[in-house]
Amino acid sequence: MRKKYKIAIVANSSWNVYNFRLNLLKKFKAERLEVIIIAPVDEYIAQLKKEHSDRHIPLKSLSRKSTNPSKDLMLTWELYRILAKEKPDVVINYTIKPNVFGNIAAKLAKVKSICVVTGLGYTFLKEGLIRTIANTLYKASFLFADKVIFENQDDQKLFIEKRLVKANKTLSVKGCGINTKHYKPGSDPQNKDLVFTFIGRLLYDKGIVEYVNAAKIVKQTYPNATFSVIGELDIENPSTISREQLVEWIEKEYIQYQGTTSDVRPFIKDSDVITLPSYREGLPKVVLEGMAMGKPIITTHTAGCRETVDHGKNGLLVPIKDAEALANAMLTMIEISPEERQSMGHQSRLMAISTFDDEHITNFYLGVIDHIMTGAPITSQLPSTTSKRKV
Repeated sequence: MRKKYKIAIVANSSWNVYNFRLNLLKKFKAERLEVIIIAPVDEYIAQLKKEHSDRHIPLKSLSRKSTNPSKDLMLTWELYRILAKEKPDVVINYTIKPNVFGNIAAKLAKVKSICVVTGLGYTFLKEGLIRTIANTLYKASFLFADKVIFENQDDQKLFIEKRLVKANKTLSVKGCGINTKHYKPGSDPQNKDLVFTFIGRLLYDKGIVEYVNAAKIVKQTYPNATFSVIGELDIENPSTISREQLVEWIEKEYIQYQGTTSDVRPFIKDSDVITLPSYREGLPKVVLEGMAMGKPIITTHTAGCRETVDHGKNGLLVPIKDAEALANAMLTMIEISPEERQSMGHQSRLMAISTFDDEHITNFYLGVIDHIMTGAPITSQLPSTTSKRKV
């Protein structure tokens, strides 16, 4: 029987924990582990405290936008005080500031630490001083980590090649996983014309501009094709589009904007193709959701995204920042037969079950924790067959 470990999870928002780590929290609770969430206050605190953790500790000094060194020192001190007081067995850090400053705080508090690199985001996509500083901070911090987990192999390889982390400290896992029982196929949408759907924050880095520009191109030939958008303006992210830009797209009817939702399943169900032209991802959860629900995928041939698509089998891959190539992929989806699209969707479902099912992902994390605490070997092999799983 596994020891009842005390686990602290640190992230830059409670929203992040709720949207990407619920499967892990549920697994920890099922294993009777004590779970503490350390994250800034937002509207998701109540749901996390009520259902999925023992306690939530508000993180007061974490600002996603700030590059002020004094504030980062305050964050490190705050995290150190929390960890020194709580004395968890292991802390799991998500997102860049917890990975850097949470990890340093864990070392000072003599707490074992796992850093999870979920994607490189704005900091790594932009050349310049900020990226140089981020590299330096990562390299210094990861000296103290017990393990560094990457959500795709491209990011793992990049960090090793840049000597930001020693290879023997690293592991890779297929994203945060997807609950293929919760996200499952429904009846085929009865759309006369195809519905393409983009789900995600409205960031340049997510490819929202390319998505809209591709929609303009496709509508020249197929004016009744629908381009749905679900997601929010992330005002704290420097890559966010402007509210004025969004309003213009809506008014000119390039897209149908659906706002935000806590449950994407109805929108995925009513879609014909899930589309994410992101510049880079850890491993895109929305694509996994679409795959689990049996949808063809169009995404970019870049880190994280390309791991979800076998080109021509369950979807199509296009270059980043290329609206014309994206439009051509959309036109291909429109012009192939319904049976071919259905076959792609079926392959997506099979891949979601065999490779990305969260049962494997959560067991992997438990194995890493056991390894850190006891030295037990980590078993991380994917299931070799889907024959026993209902598709």
